[in-house]
Amino acid sequence: MNFNQTIRTFTDFYRDRGHHVSDSSGLVRPPEDPVLFTTAGMHPLTPYLLGEPHPDGPRLVSVQRCLRTTDLEEVGDPSHLTVFQMLGSWSLGDYDGSQSLRWGYELLVDGFGIDPKWLHVTVYGGDGMVPPDTSSHRVWSELGVPVEETVEDNWWDNGPVGPCGPDSEIFFWTGDGPPTGTPTTDDRWVEIWNHVMMRYDRRPDGTLVELPRPNVDTGMGLERLLTVLQGEPSVFDTDVFQPWVRSVSSLWTPEVSDLRVVSDHLRSSVVMIGDGVRPSNTRHGYVLRRLLRRTLTVLWRDDPSRSLSDMSVEPIEFTRRLFWHTPDDRGPKVGGPSVGVGGPSVDHVRRIWLDEERRFRDLLSRGRPLVRRQLRNGPLGEEDYHYLHDTHGLPREMVDLLTGES
Repeated sequence: MNFNQTIRTFTDFYRDRGHHVSDSSGLVRPPEDPVLFTTAGMHPLTPYLLGEPHPDGPRLVSVQRCLRTTDLEEVGDPSHLTVFQMLGSWSLGDYDGSQSLRWGYELLVDGFGIDPKWLHVTVYGGDGMVPPDTSSHRVWSELGVPVEETVEDNWWDNGPVGPCGPDSEIFFWTGDGPPTGTPTTDDRWVEIWNHVMMRYDRRPDGTLVELPRPNVDTGMGLERLLTVLQGEPSVFDTDVFQPWVRSVSSLWTPEVSDLRVVSDHLRSSVVMIGDGVRPSNTRHGYVLRRLLRRTLTVLWRDDPSRSLSDMSVEPIEFTRRLFWHTPDDRGPKVGGPSVGVGGPSVDHVRRIWLDEERRFRDLLSRGRPLVRRQLRNGPLGEEDYHYLHDTHGLPREMVDLLTGES
């Protein structure tokens, strides 16, 4: 099942059950939001989860673009990404968690064709303050899916305050041979979907107050789901990443982890630029600058003459179509223009890339003698790294690159 079919199957399933298909909101959060970027599908819905009526009704479904800076250092492994798309469904005070789980099982097994014997779930086991989620446990037992109870792993929140509650996570077996162990004892169980029973509002003093109406919030990463449906070992082997992997590997021959970092960071930069982010030394712009400079650091490690100007148009245009189609477009039209597509133009992306590349080269030229001077006293320590960063603006990755030249 390709990404078009996957998105369509998901949204059609919930549309047929009375859910309104909502457009994706941008990555950048409003100034009053303490979080810089949209990190989950529920983020734009916070006022409605707290009780405000939604103009489109109590049942919603969307494909939301998200960015998580907490996963930056994990990028390069088979599953972590900086920017990804979240398939989400919501019940705003309408149906309960049991109904959500039953529909979720139906979609996975009948809609996506996943064999239930490869599934395992976890549910909230209670902690003395909040009782165990016995209703979710009962649903899964009736459906014949093995259940494991946890506490911290099955409590969901989006920060120290705000809507929260117990969740039930669905895992898929990725190992060779029949499944063994449980999600907490064997990391070959990979989480693919989370159903949150959002029943509480955590106040600044840490107390939990029951919401006037309980909600259900589900989130499933598109790219991770595609690894299951397409039988691939990593998100980078799925069809949503092939244009990037193909273009990068046709120009350069990085190690697998570096190929993933470059593909992820360039793809993420296109989405960030499309949502109005520009490289800078603070806030949103700092994250974009870090992604681009980390990419260049990887590329220049073996050959400083490499340039982002060599990247082909194909992956940029593909990403533009993938992230800016409207739900009723039925997904990006590979090989041709997509109706209603917005997002950044290819020329605009390339101009920002190359301007940042020029700035980074200039900074390297200025930093080279500074690093050499520090190296006269021996190998660099933490104090040297802090000095070069705080006084001269040279990040650790750049210092390591310059150290390797000396």
